[in-house]
Amino acid sequence: MPIRNRRAAALPAKLSRSWLLINAGKEEDYAPGLASEADSVIFDLEASVPDEKKDAARASVLRALNGGMTAWVRISPTTSRHWEDDVAALAEAGGLRGVMLAETERPDQVTYTAMRLRAGTPVIALVESALGVENATQIASAPGTFRLAFGTNDFRKDTGVSADPMALAYARSRLVIASRVGGLPGAIDGPAEATADEAAIAEACQVTASMGMTGKLSLNRAQVELVNKGLSPSEDELNWARELIEAHEKGASIGDGSYLPRLARAQKIASLADSYGLWNA
Repeated sequence: MPIRNRRAAALPAKLSRSWLLINAGKEEDYAPGLASEADSVIFDLEASVPDEKKDAARASVLRALNGGMTAWVRISPTTSRHWEDDVAALAEAGGLRGVMLAETERPDQVTYTAMRLRAGTPVIALVESALGVENATQIASAPGTFRLAFGTNDFRKDTGVSADPMALAYARSRLVIASRVGGLPGAIDGPAEATADEAAIAEACQVTASMGMTGKLSLNRAQVELVNKGLSPSEDELNWARELIEAHEKGASIGDGSYLPRLARAQKIASLADSYGLWNA
């Protein structure tokens, strides 16, 4: 059985930048996905799998998670007849890192899901509708919620807004603010197109980062290194952080009221650089 990419396996999920979705019905894609540079891997039992194939896909996921693999799993919404089967099966899965709950619209949906899984199993609330965005703060504060994620495509279907970043800015901001209020790690943004080129992914990551989101879903494992790069501190930021911290350690004077906030940001950048292995990259 293949071993999970060691760097990614050691990275706390609260810091995960790239979240690779893998069709749970394609068992042959599990190992390549887990060997990729994706910070976190999600076996998708929901949108990727038609109803008539969900039982077979669920069995494949259980074989993988009870056979040495570790991954997250996107499960069906609580309003679906498949949700019950998903949580009942995954409650016994050895390598389950957590679940992503599709179509989350209310806080009790997260809490009820968490209660049906092994104690302490984290739940990512995938917000995909106007109602979910409206209730984002309550969802973020619900027992069991680990992070919020934005299902951009389904949100657009629900509301009729375009893919323009300005059209989606309000919803993204709501998830970012709700995450902060709920004491959660940064929100996870929706994916770029599976066929997006390097320039398009870089632009999409710039939007994600500018909105204050710290993770991004991905539909293509060839994109995950680009997502990791786009959501990591830049070379200029690393140099700035290093210089400020070195000056501080040598006794630099505070100077003005902005010094301590700048130092805190530099220390955060340095911590992320250590976690992502960027100093010597």
